[in-house]
Amino acid sequence: MTMSVADRLAIHELIALHGHLSDAGDFGRMDEVFAADVVYDLADFGGGVVQGRDALRDMALAMGDRNPVGHHVTNVVITVADGETAQVRSKGIGINADGTSGSVVYDDVVRRLPDGWRIVSRKVTARRQPLVP
Repeated sequence: MTMSVADRLAIHELIALHGHLSDAGDFGRMDEVFAADVVYDLADFGGGVVQGRDALRDMALAMGDRNPVGHHVTNVVITVADGETAQVRSKGIGINADGTSGSVVYDDVVRRLPDGWRIVSRKVTARRQPLVP
């Protein structure tokens, strides 16, 4: 199945907007990124699975200054499931206040909702080891 260029662009911008809002601490606008009942899997970081946009906001607020100061997303690849749902895989680089950084893979399911595309589930996987041929 194909997806319009406009939908692909909207999904790319959706993925990018998460980093901008997170870095600004603008958690009140996360309804522009996540469905209300989003499932956010942070098990790879010991954070378990967070269910719901409000719980995700509360977790980010509780982390305080342990949140990265920069979320940078790249290598966005969209696989269309149907006209209303797609899988999105992207890479993220997080920059911490002390200058350390880390790399992750985001595996998202996005769905077209009445107010636009939103992430309905996200699994964050840490990249801790280099490729071993």
